[in-house]
Amino acid sequence: MNLEKVVFGFFVLLAATLNFGFFIGDIADPELHNEYELFAAVVVSLIATVLKFGDRTQIGAVHLATSLVADLQLIAATVVFAYAAHVSTEGLTASSTAAVVSLSGGALLANMVSVVLLVTETVSFHRS
Repeated sequence: MNLEKVVFGFFVLLAATLNFGFFIGDIADPELHNEYELFAAVVVSLIATVLKFGDRTQIGAVHLATSLVADLQLIAATVVFAYAAHVSTEGLTASSTAAVVSLSGGALLANMVSVVLLVTETVSFHRS
């Protein structure tokens, strides 16, 4: 068993599951989308991105691209959330919550592509 692959797979899957946990629920209800779960999704996604930098293969490049997309989407969601909750006079409205959840949905799609790549790579691995 390759410990590096275990750690890599762990962070890829954890990023996807945290993002899914934040995303699930009524898109406009701020009570259903926890800010700490969004923060955790951003942190774990960034860790997963750093772990993907060492792979020099074509599939490694696609892994990195999906991770960068997820990072950008989650960071944008965090900025919108922070602005709505702490700067805007209106507070966290249904409209701003929908924007945050939509951005996290884009990140979730990128995470799912990364998970599919990980599973495909694992299934197609041949021991020599």
